[in-house]
Amino acid sequence: MTVHATPSSTARPAARRSAAPRPAGPARPRGRRKLLSPLRLTLAIIVVLVFVSPIYLTIVNAFKKEDDIVADPAAPPIHPTLSNLSTALNRPDHLLQLGLRNSLIVVACSVLLLIPLGSAFSFYISRRRSRPRAVLLAVLAAGLMIPPQVVLLPTIRILTFLGLDHSYPGLILSNLGGGYFSFAVFVYVGFMRAVPDEIVEAARLDGAGGLRIWWTIIMPLVRPATATVAIFLSLWIWNDFLNPQFILGPLQGQTITTGLYLSVGQFQMDYGQLFGIMFLAGVIPVVGYLAMQKQFIAGLTSGSTK
Repeated sequence: MTVHATPSSTARPAARRSAAPRPAGPARPRGRRKLLSPLRLTLAIIVVLVFVSPIYLTIVNAFKKEDDIVADPAAPPIHPTLSNLSTALNRPDHLLQLGLRNSLIVVACSVLLLIPLGSAFSFYISRRRSRPRAVLLAVLAAGLMIPPQVVLLPTIRILTFLGLDHSYPGLILSNLGGGYFSFAVFVYVGFMRAVPDEIVEAARLDGAGGLRIWWTIIMPLVRPATATVAIFLSLWIWNDFLNPQFILGPLQGQTITTGLYLSVGQFQMDYGQLFGIMFLAGVIPVVGYLAMQKQFIAGLTSGSTK
């Protein structure tokens, strides 16, 4: 009597063989993984220390006496003092107060002009066809790739021709071009392209014009992008040294960055006063960032949640 194998009995081994997982590539040895983990941690700590060390030195030395700063700049203030801050605030030339005031005016006027101009131009670009949009973005990319030192002399010559050299309107006008405007456009275009076309078309069917659509519909939708652009541009313009130094000149006035440069003496340096000015100059950007932190983080992470 012969026994015939049923189809199910013959198919099971084949199914098991086909379902067996294929061998993966060569696994990384455990010893190598254990070795890489401390190396990555050490590298991360070194990178963090490189970025944090200037902030740490500024904070600790702003509350130390001159002799303690010279003896050991990295040591924490054992006997903290506020004399450096009071000396910086009570300078006869009012360098800190004038520098902070001028920087606030330049930053506020520049950002308040860059945001509407950049967002309006971005709205125009985002609704164009792909080829014209690519050409315009390529032209604007030059503003990010060309170093500002290259265009500084032509900018000064244009401002001189317009009669705006050595003036704050000339400095604000120079901030409206170049990398600042290009950065604002690139950020806004990425957000505005994510706005559905149906919203814009529905507003146009209701009789809204392009300017009204941009201001009442698009701008509230891209509020995180506005916070991101405002924070980045404010920090960049606040820390700018080259344009205020050459466009304004030392006799016309100074921002906080050029004020720090003027506070450094040629033959003698008061380190305590210098660190006090640096500490007070850094308080305003930190407060501004903390005030807009929620919108800033939302603007950076919104693309990853879609």
